[in-house]
Order: sequence, then structure tokens, then C-alpha cells
Amino acid sequence: MSIKRQKNGLGFLVGLGLAASAATSLMAAPVTLLNASFDVARELYRDYNPAFVKHWKETTGETVEINQSHGGSSKQARAVIDGLQADVVTMNQSTDVDAIAEKDLLPRDWRERLPNHGAPYYSTILFLVRKGNPKGIRDWDDLIKPGVSVILPNPKTSGNGRYGYLSAYGFALKKFDHDEAKARAFVGKLFKNVPVFDTGGRGATTTFVQHEVGDVLLTFEAEILLTVKERGQDKFEVVTPSISAEAEMPVAVVARVASRHNTQKLAQSYLEYLYSEEGQEIVARNFFRPRSTAVAAKHEHEFGKLTLFSIDEVFGSWAKALKSQFSDGGTFDQIYQPHP
Repeated sequence: MSIKRQKNGLGFLVGLGLAASAATSLMAAPVTLLNASFDVARELYRDYNPAFVKHWKETTGETVEINQSHGGSSKQARAVIDGLQADVVTMNQSTDVDAIAEKDLLPRDWRERLPNHGAPYYSTILFLVRKGNPKGIRDWDDLIKPGVSVILPNPKTSGNGRYGYLSAYGFALKKFDHDEAKARAFVGKLFKNVPVFDTGGRGATTTFVQHEVGDVLLTFEAEILLTVKERGQDKFEVVTPSISAEAEMPVAVVARVASRHNTQKLAQSYLEYLYSEEGQEIVARNFFRPRSTAVAAKHEHEFGKLTLFSIDEVFGSWAKALKSQFSDGGTFDQIYQPHP
């Protein structure tokens, strides 16, 4: 009888020990946050995340772990809608965030939750050419010349590609005094010079840089400046066109997921810190254009000087551009004929 009691007592103590161990392990495990972002932002958040983790630890005493998911912006939005458990999204066009909001995964007024309509930084579309610029490419006009091979991501699947397309269209509308027929013809000629489409911006860079396909790459300024930094000025040159679209980079908390994970405060702070002085410095050194006027002034010499236009002022809104230009049977489908 005594032996039985001893065994039962031992089992009880072992059970307490295991429970305590499990509780300690659970308490020690860091809180995690998942950021679903577009593919060209990999390096930015690789740099930003450790800075935020340090800031959060110093501010709250809590240890946090940031995980990343990257892909084409619209593909990432679809993944979140389909169940990717992202606490925050950091996209490259507002319609991707709107698509998530339409599924009630985040508030419809997400633009009002953070400064600058929820876009802490922005970029634009520039050209990258090979050293010596053998085709003499200086502006959008040069991209429609015979024998010029243009590389950019697919506008049907990539926000990066859409900005390239709309930048060319905006240039043509200005050049031809808003003559829609001439602008469509201009963009049609440009896309006849596109030999292959990648689904996202990083894939297009790989095609141009590593596979050495094409004479000119159209992509975000941040991607171009990063490529020159990593690959060398002896191989490539940056061409700044006369005009291009302003590419706002919107961010938002995926409220339904953050609520489920109990990460609402963390997720909001993660995005707010992008607006801090340190956050804006990290944005700038990764070649995205900061919103802070002070930080922008410090890095002014690093960015191309050109006229920027907003999607709203030329195309009415992103929603209108998406419907008229990129929906099935829209203008892009009408002007683009795939290569046989």
C-alpha cells in the first residue's frame, strides 16, 4: 500500500515537472509575426526585421520573430485570401490590399490607419541597360524601335509589370496629347519587343541579368539600384526616363489573422516603425524612396530625377486602371499578342 502511494506520488511529481517544463518552454518561445510581401522587397525586410526586433525588445522586453513570405504582389494577396496566415501585408499596389479587404480580412478603411494613405515608401520604374548602352536607350520612345528587346514582368500577374505598362502608357498619353488611339498603338509596339514574360519582378531581373536576355530591363528603381550595387557598374547602367509612374507601396495589418494570433499591437507597431527615422533610413539604403523629407534630402543624390505621375491622376484610380487595362479582354489583352 505504501509502495503504491509512493509510486502515485512520484507520478504526480513527474507530471508536475513535465507541466512546468512545458509551461516554461511555451513562455520562452518568441512571438512570431508573418509578413507577406512582394518579391523585390526581400532585401528591404531582411534589413528591417532585425532592427524592429531590437526596437521591440528594448521597448517591451519581449522577444519576437519575424517570418517572411515573398512573391508577386497580386499572387501574395491571393495567397492571403486563400488562407496564408499573414499578420501583415506589405504590397506594391493598393488594389492588392483592397482585394484582401473585400474578403473582410482587414478593414476597408485601411488607408486611414497609417500616414501617407498607408504607404510608408514608394518607388518608380527606371531602365537598366548593359554597359555602354549599345542600343542608345534614353527614354520610352527608344523602347519601340525595331531590334530592341525589352524585359519586364507580366502585367497580368505582377504589380511591377503593371507599373511598367502604365508608365509607358502615361508617357504616350502625354506625348500624343491624350490621344488614346495613338497611346494604345505606342504601347502595342513596345510589347511587340517583349520576348518573354516572368510572373514577378525578381524573375524578370534574373532573366535579364543572369540569363542575359534582352537589351533593357524595366523594373522598380530599388531593384535596379540593388542590381548595380551587387553586380557592378562595369556591367550595367541606369537610365532614368523623362517621366514614370509613382509606385506607392501600401502596408496593412491583416486584422482577422492578427486577432486570431493575438498580435494586433505587435503587427501595428511593426508597420508604424517603418515611418520612424530608423525605418526610413533602412528604406532609403535599400533604394526605396522614403516619405520623411529629412531622410529623403540626405539620400536625394541616390535617386533619379524625373517627372512622376500618380495612377489616380492619369487613369482615374487603381481600381479603374485594373478593370480597363488588365481585366480579361481589357486593353492589355487587346494590344498584346504573345510570341509564337
